[in-house]
Amino acid sequence: MSYEITCERRPDYLVFRVTGENTAENVQAYLSDILALCREHDCFRVLVHECLEGRRLKVDDVFDIASEGAMKALGVFQAIAYVDERMGDMSYFMETVAINRGMPIKAFRTVAHAEHWLEHELEGTGEHEIFLPDESGDRR
Repeated sequence: MSYEITCERRPDYLVFRVTGENTAENVQAYLSDILALCREHDCFRVLVHECLEGRRLKVDDVFDIASEGAMKALGVFQAIAYVDERMGDMSYFMETVAINRGMPIKAFRTVAHAEHWLEHELEGTGEHEIFLPDESGDRR
């Protein structure tokens, strides 16, 4: 694996910048690292700025990573802002897959838009709430 993560603490969220080689293995590994760092910092509102180099991942790789990643972190995150300027429309596919599995994520084309959203959006996207039980145990 060849990637590096930097973490910057903001008042209400963490900013992760990931650099290195764009492979499915690296993406899966850095997502696990981010989850561990969020637990370590006790902060579950994050901005992930992916700056990996190389070929774009295949659609099935993106689907698998988003699906498996969302299931591993189900109920953990309050809000995730995701930026990968090179991913194009594929980032919205990833967002849809993750949201459909209960992840409070939103894809952005720029870090500035992602920061604005995190600073003004109190509870993530809200879409994840339909997957969570209410006080009676019923799913919304």
